[in-house]
Amino acid sequence: MNDIRIHPAVDDGVRAGSDNFAGASLHCHCIDSPVEVTVKAQCAHNHVCGCTKCWKPEGALFSMVAVVPRETLSVTANEDKLEVIDASAAIQRHACKECGVHMFGRIENTDHPFHGLDFIHTELSKDTGWAAPEFAAFVSSIIESGANPDNMDSVRGRLRQLGLEPYDCLSPPLMDAIATHTARARGVL
Repeated sequence: MNDIRIHPAVDDGVRAGSDNFAGASLHCHCIDSPVEVTVKAQCAHNHVCGCTKCWKPEGALFSMVAVVPRETLSVTANEDKLEVIDASAAIQRHACKECGVHMFGRIENTDHPFHGLDFIHTELSKDTGWAAPEFAAFVSSIIESGANPDNMDSVRGRLRQLGLEPYDCLSPPLMDAIATHTARARGVL
């Protein structure tokens, strides 16, 4: 199972984060004038994601994505190189027009359960200490990206071996947060 490459940041084992980490800068892959996004907070809900929308490094089956409070994220260099990939998507992914790297995702819909959180890829930082990935989301979706369906038991086994429980949705706490938001919006809670 060790030959299954999930994501470069976890393939050799999941590294623990630092309790006192307070954020860092993320950079796109451009050699000249890279986009820089500065985050002034530790991330939360870090996970590997199999969806077809998230940016993945070359050869990775999964992306690695986490959230930070919106007010802690700012573009600090070369903002003019960013464009929204799909303005109609719930998460508007801001990517570098030159190298294609997704720098952050933002939800503009104030009724969305995750409004106020920005999505980031911590591997774009040279700094260590970001919270470790906790689970794997949308695992079956890697098939939509071309992964062989016959290998899914092995992929799930490798995820478990890495300590990343595989889900075909989000983790139970995040699904609970969505359901709670929906129930409050409907006046049930």
